[in-house]
Amino acid sequence: MSFDPEYMVDVAEALRQASYDGAIWSLNCEQLNVNLMRLMSGAGIAEHRNGELDVLLVVFEGSGELLLDDQRLALEPGIALVIPRGARRAIRCLRGPLAYLMAHRQRGALLPR
Repeated sequence: MSFDPEYMVDVAEALRQASYDGAIWSLNCEQLNVNLMRLMSGAGIAEHRNGELDVLLVVFEGSGELLLDDQRLALEPGIALVIPRGARRAIRCLRGPLAYLMAHRQRGALLPR
């Protein structure tokens, strides 16, 4: 089996070329969904609950805040955390761009615009 180059992203280049908020790169393979997200200052992801999957979140740049149930957690470069399934969550960019990667077992990808 050979390596499929679609399974790799140059994060720095993807961020340089991004012109919108949301998923700027997505991978939807057989067992895993991965989304590279970008939010500008003041932008956010509205509160929602995912009852199906635990989600890994890794921050690359910017700063933000994750509302996880009733806790507020700081998001800074180098932070990695797992959002447990069933938790209420919302993300807000405080100093952008906030760039982060989210990964979870296969479900359905967030498609870049």
